[in-house]
Amino acid sequence: MLYNRDLLSINDLTVEDIENIFKFTDFLKSEEGKSHKPLISKSIALYFEKPSTRTRVSFEVGIFQLGGQSIYLDNKSLQISRGETLADTARVLSRYVSCIVARTLKDETVRELAKYADIPVINALTDREHPCQALGDIYTVKEKLGSYKGLKFSFIGDGNNVANSLVLICAKLGVNFSIASPSSYEIKEEIKDLALKYARDSGAILEFYNDPRLAVKDADIIYTDVWVSMGDEAEEEKRNRDFQEFRVDSKLLELAKPTVKVMHCLPAIRGKEITDDVMDGPNSIIFDQAENRLHVQKSILSLILG
Repeated sequence: MLYNRDLLSINDLTVEDIENIFKFTDFLKSEEGKSHKPLISKSIALYFEKPSTRTRVSFEVGIFQLGGQSIYLDNKSLQISRGETLADTARVLSRYVSCIVARTLKDETVRELAKYADIPVINALTDREHPCQALGDIYTVKEKLGSYKGLKFSFIGDGNNVANSLVLICAKLGVNFSIASPSSYEIKEEIKDLALKYARDSGAILEFYNDPRLAVKDADIIYTDVWVSMGDEAEEEKRNRDFQEFRVDSKLLELAKPTVKVMHCLPAIRGKEITDDVMDGPNSIIFDQAENRLHVQKSILSLILG
């Protein structure tokens, strides 16, 4: 049961929790356009320290469609900017709203909000994880390929927050996962060790490379992300050099299965981590996965607050 729980990490979810999110997402998509309003008279605070397109819009639209009201807050418009503590902010918001959806620079921030709030807190991205993104992505794989178990999911690029959540969810669900990152940009050992622990239970095969050609061999899914994440702008020139061999193009796709599906969490810097012909080509399910963020997040909100 997810009712009244925080969702800060994929680590917070059991396999049964993930499957229940996916089942309820199926229901919501099948009932699209019909009235399903578990959030009537409930207000949700969206506390964002970072810019957003998909996360903000999908949460605001989803909350509206479920009958609730969203209140967008940023750290500059709150009294945090004048010295009020995060703990006091969490305590006050708990008296006004039913849930906090937080997109923060540091993972410690969302955890501190959860520690002091008396209401559920949902991680909408931190520097460590992006659990809602990963849930939407694996749901999309299930929707497009019929299942996710035993597939080979290949991530090309930075071992960042998205990669962290993806390796954890794949390891939990029995999805084989390979990742290729330049040296010094790999997934951190702490995340790797946790994923390997889950993989021992699920039977998932996890592979870690510095060569994208090895990672995509016989892949069912190829996934990529920007080379320069928010917060890493000072390293842009160096990262652009270091990631030159990690571009997802038609040549790389030839090493995967002919039916390979291509994914990207967006925003994409076209011509850098992915080429136009791949992003707009027949193998791409990129905009389907973007849409599914809305449906999966509606499922999460319904199960936590409904």
